[in-house]
Amino acid sequence: MQHRYYTGLDVHKRSISYCMKDGSGRIHAEDAIPATRLDPDTWMKTLPQPWTAAMEATIFTSWIYFQLKPHAAAVKVTHPLMLRAIAAAKKKNDRIDANKIADCLRCDFLPACDIASTEIRERRRALRYGNLLFRQAVQMKNKIAVLLVDAGVAYNKQKLHKVAEKMIISIPERWHG
Repeated sequence: MQHRYYTGLDVHKRSISYCMKDGSGRIHAEDAIPATRLDPDTWMKTLPQPWTAAMEATIFTSWIYFQLKPHAAAVKVTHPLMLRAIAAAKKKNDRIDANKIADCLRCDFLPACDIASTEIRERRRALRYGNLLFRQAVQMKNKIAVLLVDAGVAYNKQKLHKVAEKMIISIPERWHG
């Protein structure tokens, strides 16, 4: 009979804390690794097979999810507000959080959420940065208008805020319809 191992991951910007348990709840490994592209690859080579992993959704979750997915039996991501076991805890640290995520995964109490595909995440990123550039351009035009008014310089509002000069984002052809 082959055992399955359940790994809880507590993901942060600089480190990933993990706790690996077997089906009975016994801890097999518990530590932290740096959150770089190379360290999870090295760490995964040391894991017993088959293993599943779970983590809370954060800003840093997606790259870790896609890096672990080909090597694990399953990788699950949960919304932090839905994972009440960690939020309600009196004692909180990375090791305890990883342990609780592993237990929730092992007992199938994990409220999983979906991860957007790489293409959708790239599209969102392009739209987000395009929106940022547009907002910054409007802010800059408004600051210029304030400086001109403060200096007593007459200016043409329509010329400063031309509609025709809206910023256009170049979206790759593969994203069209």
